[in-house]
Amino acid sequence: QVQLVESGGELVQAGGSLRLSCEASGHTFSSYAMGWYRQSPGKEREFVAAISMGGSNTYYADSVKGRFTISRDNSKNTMILQMNNLKPTDTAVYYCAASGRLLGFLGGDLDYWGQGTQVTVSS
Repeated sequence: QVQLVESGGELVQAGGSLRLSCEASGHTFSSYAMGWYRQSPGKEREFVAAISMGGSNTYYADSVKGRFTISRDNSKNTMILQMNNLKPTDTAVYYCAASGRLLGFLGGDLDYWGQGTQVTVSS
């Protein structure tokens, strides 16, 4: 049983930066690949980024490559999404997710979800 809580979403101007955090409960954080999805009005939830259990491998959607950076600190049960050069198209609810395997993020089959945090980028 894992609970995920996101934080850090807020209103920001285009070109600005935000840092989203996801804190996981329990002591098995390192047993899960972690990642982020986002969903904007009228669209399906889309993959943003993922990171392997040990943090050695990272994957990004083409739309965020070069702008977003995913990281994790297993000692703190925390995953971070650093978002730079934000665009209005980045506006969405961002969800933290966990999977027992990294491939779960490619197929959209995740084990746990957070409640989401709203990111709004104004033009």
